[in-house]
Amino acid sequence: MRIVVDLNKCQGYAQCAFLAPDVFTMHGEEALLYDPRAADEHRDAVARAAAACPVQAITVEGLHQGAPAEPEQVLTGAPWEPRDGR
Repeated sequence: MRIVVDLNKCQGYAQCAFLAPDVFTMHGEEALLYDPRAADEHRDAVARAAAACPVQAITVEGLHQGAPAEPEQVLTGAPWEPRDGR
């Protein structure tokens, strides 16, 4: 699991620090400190913190167990079907 916080978006609401205090903490009233490689035991708390961020500043890669650490490429369009003349 890899956590990235866009500190340009973060407005210091501290919802993340309330929901996942072992990963996110406020330093003063506006500075956020966080562990970008939080342990798996904090996975649920990090998910709640990311969902609760009012400005969506928190991105978590590999949040779901077994998911790759890097985001997967999403393909769009109709599924491919073989054309056999039927």
